[in-house]
Amino acid sequence: MSDNPEYLPPKVWTWDKASGGKFAHINRPIAGATHDKALPVGKHPLQLYSLGTPNGIKVTVMLEELLALGHSGAEYDAWLINIQEGQQFGSDFVAINPNSKIPALLDRSGSEPVRVFESAAILWYLAQKFDAFMPKDFILQTECMSWLFWQMGSTPFLGGGFGHFYAYAPSKMEYPINRFAMEVKRQMDVLDKHLAERPYLAGEEYSIADMSVWPWYGALAKGQLYEAGEFLQVQEYTHVIRWADAIAKRPAVQRGRKVNRTWGDADNQLAERHDASDFDKKP
Repeated sequence: MSDNPEYLPPKVWTWDKASGGKFAHINRPIAGATHDKALPVGKHPLQLYSLGTPNGIKVTVMLEELLALGHSGAEYDAWLINIQEGQQFGSDFVAINPNSKIPALLDRSGSEPVRVFESAAILWYLAQKFDAFMPKDFILQTECMSWLFWQMGSTPFLGGGFGHFYAYAPSKMEYPINRFAMEVKRQMDVLDKHLAERPYLAGEEYSIADMSVWPWYGALAKGQLYEAGEFLQVQEYTHVIRWADAIAKRPAVQRGRKVNRTWGDADNQLAERHDASDFDKKP
């Protein structure tokens, strides 16, 4: 066993700021802004404040897909929010997202700005606003929303659970890694069995459900998340891999995946996006 047998939970939990781990310096048990900070505002109707993590990628992929369809009103400025520096706790950001998580969207196209937070809510909002990437049929629309909510409910096991204990915790612990690895593999099996019978999550149509699930489980299936592909034997999930590859070939997905990304291959990084021509600039 790799667990520490000496730890006993106290009767009353208190915040230990020196708890360790990659995100220890920014995690805290209280909400609200820590400092006054104005956010920049660009020229486009939609202002996105984000980072190129899976949750951020969902929204930039959606925006690029909308633009590819010819929706000029989906033009956007994507501003980088560095969560390691605590920029998500600035006063203007908290005013858009009181939960202090990326992504956060401000729609300035109407008479009054509209804030939208939580990645799935942003996808739904944009789908409704532009009448795109949501099935027209009510039954298929319901299926789409079920998978959208499935992703939001399941990803805490993948990101906050497996990813945290496998990749980020200051020491490896057998029980949580086993517990979350088991659940993540169950989720992958759910997807694999579902995708064995249809090309996309809601059926024949590519939708916001796919955009929501792909950055997490698609990346995992391709061995790109937490370097855990071999550990989780992701090659078993052939239908998820087929689906992930099909989505990855879409030009809008390739563009969206680059936005607000500041790590990895330089050709796949675009710290901020303010115009389509930004993708043509050399890093």
